[in-house]
Amino acid sequence: MLTVIRLAAAPDAVCLPAIERSAAQSFRAIESLSWLADAEVMSVERHLQLIAWGTCWVAVDAAGQVQGFLSAQMLDDDLHIHELSVAQVMQGRGAGRQLLEVVMNEARSRRLRAVTLTTFCDVPWNSPFYQRLGFEQAHSLAPDHRLAEALREEYRHGFAPGSRCAMSWQVPS
Repeated sequence: MLTVIRLAAAPDAVCLPAIERSAAQSFRAIESLSWLADAEVMSVERHLQLIAWGTCWVAVDAAGQVQGFLSAQMLDDDLHIHELSVAQVMQGRGAGRQLLEVVMNEARSRRLRAVTLTTFCDVPWNSPFYQRLGFEQAHSLAPDHRLAEALREEYRHGFAPGSRCAMSWQVPS
């Protein structure tokens, strides 16, 4: 199935929360994380902000339907990924990888330092997925205070200590 990645436009914002909810249904398969399937998702207003900044991309199928998105934000010399979600029915078909590759190319073209994110350490479609694309866990890199604070904030919001990790893809020089 043909998937096109493009910058998100303002009209896309209304469908992105539903895609995030759909993607989160995969967590029902992990008892300790099943609550995420019903957790709050990013608001349309926040999506509109990231779209306006030019740091949100969507995966669109051949029929023109948005099937996934990646929302990020410029923080210093990094492009930090806030959310990567693909509708559950489309998972495993490469849209997430394509979105990530577009963002990595964007970071390269902007001459940024890195692409960063936080994710689950032991969920197969989280940390291992990013590692296959060249991301490293932050403990193997120089200390990054911004990412460490992001993890502390996630733990304050209910994630089990040690369940999350910060990851970074260093833009080749």
